[in-house]
Amino acid sequence: MVTLEIKPENEKLILHLMDTLNLIIIFTGISFLVYGVNSFYSNKMISEFERWGLKERRKIIACFQLLCGCLLIIGIKHNPMLIISSILLIIMMLVAIYVRIKIRDDISEILPAITFLILGVIILQYSL
Repeated sequence: MVTLEIKPENEKLILHLMDTLNLIIIFTGISFLVYGVNSFYSNKMISEFERWGLKERRKIIACFQLLCGCLLIIGIKHNPMLIISSILLIIMMLVAIYVRIKIRDDISEILPAITFLILGVIILQYSL
């Protein structure tokens, strides 16, 4: 049997990385809760869904955003939920990037989806 000894100087680094990961998870989770609520009630978001050609899918997408946000936060304590939510996040962001490229949005309008895609990959990588 092989045991891994964590040296005191490495323990601080590991704890710092875990704190950073939890901040990323909380930030992403809260962001998606806000996106979900805004997708239901914000006139700007409602018009964006029309522009994206997703008017009929707005409410189901909002539900997925809310689900993802909740599962991310729950996932801090329950790792299987973190894995599921990060995969859901990655899928949603890949679709968002595809839609924005399809409608020829500027890169500045695609960057938030790219950023959340990267955060989703980071969360998934560290949750496995």
